[in-house]
Amino acid sequence: MELLEHFISIANSILKWPLVIGLLGAGIYLTIRLGFIQFRKLGHGFAVATGKYDDPNEPGDVSHFQALTTALSATVGIGNIAGVALAIHIGGPGALFWMWITALLGMATKYSEVTLAQHYRDILHEDQDANAWEGSVAGGPMYYIERGMKEVFNLNWKIVAVFFAFMLMLTSFMTGNAVQANTLATQINHTFGIATWVTGLVTAAIVGMVIIGGIKRIGRVTSILAPVMAALYVLGAVVILAVHIGDIPSAFGMIFSEAFNPTSGVAGTGIGVFLVMMTYGVQRGLFSNEAGQGSAPIAHSAAKTDEPVSEGVVALLEPFIDTIIICTMTGLVIVATGSWNARVPTEIGINDANISYVTGNDTAGYSDAGTPDQVTITNGNPATADGLDMAYFDIAVEQLFTDEAQTQPFSGTIFPAERRIETSNGQELTTLYGNAARNSAPLTTLAFERGLGGIGLGGVGRWIVLLSVIMFAISTAISWSYYGDRCANYLWGAKAILPYKFVFLVMHFLGAIVAVTTVWDLGDVALSLVTLPNVITLILLAGLIKKLSDSYFERQPWVENAEVHKQVVAERKAKKGG
Repeated sequence: MELLEHFISIANSILKWPLVIGLLGAGIYLTIRLGFIQFRKLGHGFAVATGKYDDPNEPGDVSHFQALTTALSATVGIGNIAGVALAIHIGGPGALFWMWITALLGMATKYSEVTLAQHYRDILHEDQDANAWEGSVAGGPMYYIERGMKEVFNLNWKIVAVFFAFMLMLTSFMTGNAVQANTLATQINHTFGIATWVTGLVTAAIVGMVIIGGIKRIGRVTSILAPVMAALYVLGAVVILAVHIGDIPSAFGMIFSEAFNPTSGVAGTGIGVFLVMMTYGVQRGLFSNEAGQGSAPIAHSAAKTDEPVSEGVVALLEPFIDTIIICTMTGLVIVATGSWNARVPTEIGINDANISYVTGNDTAGYSDAGTPDQVTITNGNPATADGLDMAYFDIAVEQLFTDEAQTQPFSGTIFPAERRIETSNGQELTTLYGNAARNSAPLTTLAFERGLGGIGLGGVGRWIVLLSVIMFAISTAISWSYYGDRCANYLWGAKAILPYKFVFLVMHFLGAIVAVTTVWDLGDVALSLVTLPNVITLILLAGLIKKLSDSYFERQPWVENAEVHKQVVAERKAKKGG
């Protein structure tokens, strides 16, 4: 495991800057090249998403709204609860600012990739009801990487397209699946003490019952689940912010000031703080809204339309809803309640996957010490000269105790490799207690508990986050399964779809029982590898995107579609009346 973590760390350190430069660079370029389309056509995107221009006779499997909710179910997920918390935990409040920048620029990126995906998608079956589990259309970046580069530049980029499809399929196992299962299982374990493998088994079964039905069943489920889960979570956050309305200006002030001049903390000091804070903000912003990653275009390719741009304008809503609205809610709650850097009483079992061992302090930052043979503790504090500490979520626990009330400081030895704790008088323990930091979903839970605790509803805050984590994690995994099976279909044909779904469910279960930081970091590696070829292609095909955009807005085909939609609605009403 240590070797894997070392490899992941090296890969992330190499890939993080190309990722940041590629995403921000592509977003800036496409925003300018398309005339700030994300701001000019935001209203049109909402209009198309309502269904007022839908024509059911156009090719595809789902409506514009169902395509949006399927994509949103993948984006409005753990990234909004755990991802924001992780970014703030590591990078500080300023990381939220860089999530905003990623989202605003990402709206143009998301528009571009979805428009191209619709333009180059495959119609697999004219009969939309045939082989429901397979789907009648298939699209995504692998198609426009291969066909777009051939058509525009006469370049054979088939190998790049295959690389993208394979890496996105691997990403679907990790960020879209294992991370969801891991966060959910961790949250259930923290709340109820239920073993992570039990939660993983149950949620894998639930996900399996939905994804076996293909995109039509996925679309039906997510069109209900996505709005309900988002409304529940946002309502809870709004109530907290209303209670803490006096803290909101200072929270915004801290976010903006720390975005460019971060204070020293867990990330390090000086320029190191800024670089870590910005990269975590961009990475978590990408994980949250997925702009540039190339995943959401696969869901949008299933929309019923013969106008690629009409789905592109729907897609640009996603980063706005996901990051500008929902992630901001999470970030403000965490910062306004003072939870982001708080340490709270914690029960620390020796087998807890979130335990690590570090050297350093809050001011200079912490360094991973690997798995030492033993750690000697005297009166609750490290007794060794190198100051080796037990850490929880990578932050040292201030002082260790043997009782929950924290009245009896621990003196003895911890044997990490043996998963054993021994007191100075030879007594064996399995659990210690101390004030520890929170990260991921537990940090957001702490913020909601504190936020609603002032009005006597702290327990309700915990349940809001718990229910949101459950719904977000399951819905995200459901949507991501479709992304991966389209990749499998592209690589090996329809025969690979069912085997892919089986492996997806196995990875969901395995993700539930692995350490949270390992899963997130491995997901970041896969995410970087899949994003870079996509954003390079978007930049090269920007001229085609502009041509398609100009044609659509000049022709205004939605006017005719509106009339068709009215006729369809009238005919349905007439049939019901008859």
